[in-house]
Amino acid sequence: MADAEVGDDVFGEDPTVNRLQETVAGLLGKESALYVPSGVMSNQLALKTHTSPGDEVIVEKDSHIFNYETGAPALLSGIQLNPVPGVRGVMNTMDVEAAIRPNVYYMMPTRLVCLENTHNRGGGSIYPLNVIDEIRDVVSRNGLAYHLDGARLWNASVATGIKVSEYARRFDSVSVCLSKGLGAPVGSVLSGTKEYIGRAKRFRKIFGGGMRQAGVLAAAGLYALEHNFQRLAEDHEKARTFASMLAQSSRFEINVAHVETNIVIFGVSGVKDVDKFIADAKSMGILLSAGSAGKIRAVTHLDVTLEQVKKAAEILTTHKFS
Repeated sequence: MADAEVGDDVFGEDPTVNRLQETVAGLLGKESALYVPSGVMSNQLALKTHTSPGDEVIVEKDSHIFNYETGAPALLSGIQLNPVPGVRGVMNTMDVEAAIRPNVYYMMPTRLVCLENTHNRGGGSIYPLNVIDEIRDVVSRNGLAYHLDGARLWNASVATGIKVSEYARRFDSVSVCLSKGLGAPVGSVLSGTKEYIGRAKRFRKIFGGGMRQAGVLAAAGLYALEHNFQRLAEDHEKARTFASMLAQSSRFEINVAHVETNIVIFGVSGVKDVDKFIADAKSMGILLSAGSAGKIRAVTHLDVTLEQVKKAAEILTTHKFS
């Protein structure tokens, strides 16, 4: 990062940012890409560029876009979200098709369908490729756009052996994160056609995401892609180990088979106050967060060793939480 060659990215003159964008576009098999400060901005740029005010977008009810982006679709784009129930984040194709609005003037038009892979609140669940294709057929048949919130697409690729480009080519736009498991401190990338990214770049400026000498940050993203992509398999192993150790105790409600990547969602018998449980764990050096309603989320990553994961599971299974 300290050695990064920089320029003014607002004018497209930062060589390190340009190289990062070209690298991600190449990995995803897209014409163009745009570096942005966060995954939320990347998703919101995707929605803004695909839609007009008054449109509707289909999402899964536990999706990041619906739950964790602070009402941004309505505020920034003037659009409405139509949440469809899924199973661990994966929507049924028939439910998606049923959610598409009829073409009548008194209903808002459906413009876009969004998927999330891997799915955060689904416990790092991987979207099956056949379901992605089935939904794509529905999207194409109805003349809609298709966006992938691929914040953890890297994890899905490593876990399945399916190239990220194979996932990405099925979508009109794809957002990927360089932080999280890859370990970069800042940044996400939105990809699509040159025309699409050209329009998204204007909205990035409107949203306040135009950065100047951003190559300092982009250099970290390039390092992460080069050094930390394939090692995500280590995080998946840590998560399975953690889940298996918790499952040995009857106090934890967990399905080890559902741990596909680096996220573990679990419940604790007799614990009604999840926030207190998380605070108690933090006091013992274990950082957890809230998952879906009444559940707790643990995420493994490159800063936590397998030995530390085992120690954390040991503490959780032996400590008497109130």
